[in-house]
Amino acid sequence: MNPANTILEAPAATGSHDQHMILNMGPQHPAMHGVLRLVVEIDGEIVVRLQPEIGYLHTGIEKTCEAKFYHQIVPLTDRLDYLSPMANNLCYCLAVEKLLGLEIPEKAQWLRVLLAELTRLNSHLIWLGTHAMDIGALTVFLYTFREREEILRIFEGLSGQRMMTSYIRIGGLAMEPPLDFFDRVQGFIRTFPEKIDEYSNLLTGNPIFRNRLKGVGILSAADAIALGVTGPNMRGSGVDFDLRRDMPYSGYEKFQFKVPIATEGDCWARYLIRLIEMRESVKMIQQALDGMPEGLIKADAPKIVLPDREKMKTQMEALIHHFKIVTEGFAVPAGEVYQGIESPRGQMGYYIVSDGTAKPYRVHFRNPSFATLQAIETMCKGRMLADVIAVVGSIDIVLGEIDR
Repeated sequence: MNPANTILEAPAATGSHDQHMILNMGPQHPAMHGVLRLVVEIDGEIVVRLQPEIGYLHTGIEKTCEAKFYHQIVPLTDRLDYLSPMANNLCYCLAVEKLLGLEIPEKAQWLRVLLAELTRLNSHLIWLGTHAMDIGALTVFLYTFREREEILRIFEGLSGQRMMTSYIRIGGLAMEPPLDFFDRVQGFIRTFPEKIDEYSNLLTGNPIFRNRLKGVGILSAADAIALGVTGPNMRGSGVDFDLRRDMPYSGYEKFQFKVPIATEGDCWARYLIRLIEMRESVKMIQQALDGMPEGLIKADAPKIVLPDREKMKTQMEALIHHFKIVTEGFAVPAGEVYQGIESPRGQMGYYIVSDGTAKPYRVHFRNPSFATLQAIETMCKGRMLADVIAVVGSIDIVLGEIDR
């Protein structure tokens, strides 16, 4: 990195005890949740200024989308927030379906909700384990990854992939769930609340963990709104807003759940919010299992939605449709659309402009981590250098969706 590109420069010393130090934290740092560089100006142990510098993981996915057919973009979305790929799939597919005017079968909608909440659990488990490890609680990391492994096995049985599933597709889902899918999900959520209790027993009453988080990284409600912070980080500052409840999509209006709110705005509040969110996700998954409707998992749109593979092997018309969609794509009516969802990290939004062809004219991702990163200086300024680690862990950022 060229030093001329660094925004923070060391001020001239006015005395032997007055010189500030410029410290690079990252981009390769064990407590950075991704390839992030923080240029920190410190006065002794106190943070005076903090400048996040991004771009080390830039993939150019937005530009790549302009050269792909609409259905080819789904695997690209997996790789943005790589800890919650199905949330990315869902947001993108909902946006394209708006442009197409597709009506999604009810069973597909309920399955999408179930998978979105399983993905939220998967993401929050990674956050909790790594955040606790940043603070020094190593045992919790092993526990949370034990449960995450069960979720990944469910995803693998469903789609053939553990992480980059590309399972939610334009028009519905890729394929019918396997016969044991619902039983495996039921078995998982039956015991998972006990696991959350286990995490809480290890951390919530731990005086070291509590003292490292309480009163640290405070973000007011006004600052959260002004800086574009969303999701658990915003709700931890007292802003009562959740897209699943306030602007429901994909059938969320049929589910009953509570949106946890805290007013302290510190790292401790953000920790408690996510613990409660995991409990609420379990309740929604149970509702999805109990009320799962019968029917199709794909919209009736043979020129847009890939046919079942069994039909493709036995019906010439299905084979032709499959060949045409894969090789030529499908035209999307000209227009523009924005679709937002509540991802594990906050409001994720996809803005798509169509020029009427089989490839989008423009695709833009509004990712929550990018906006949340703006607030990091506000949360760290005036705190000790060690508190920066607690703050970075508490806001749960993923650099894949920042450096898109």
